[in-house]
Amino acid sequence: MNAPSKMEILKSYLEAKSLKATAQRDFIADTFFKINTHISLDELLNKVKRKNPGIGYATVYRTMRLLTECGLAIARQFGDGQTRYENLPQDGHHDHIICIRCSRIEEFQNQKIEQLQAETAKKLGFTVVSHKLELYGYCSDCT
Repeated sequence: MNAPSKMEILKSYLEAKSLKATAQRDFIADTFFKINTHISLDELLNKVKRKNPGIGYATVYRTMRLLTECGLAIARQFGDGQTRYENLPQDGHHDHIICIRCSRIEEFQNQKIEQLQAETAKKLGFTVVSHKLELYGYCSDCT
């Protein structure tokens, strides 16, 4: 049996919370699920307004809050005061490197770093349940 789609997960979550499924909410969620980058609410609003000008900021905000609550989106802060959202990673955990000049964000995975973190936690008597690694510097275009 196939795993449920993101839209099916959202619909189940809405039903469990006795919330309405709306065409606007579905459109915002579908637009977000097709994005492969970190996006702010303003950027997402601009995308959805191109095809549906009647959608407002509050609807985008509430939809992203729901997607975050049900585990389909992750809210990230990268030190510039703006929340960005990313789809739940399909390939598991990843880390970020962020340019402090142009705000470019790259994702990376490094098994050695993951192993060192696990060894350090064990050595210090910790059980890690979640973590994030963010490296800040200048990208090659900004140096």
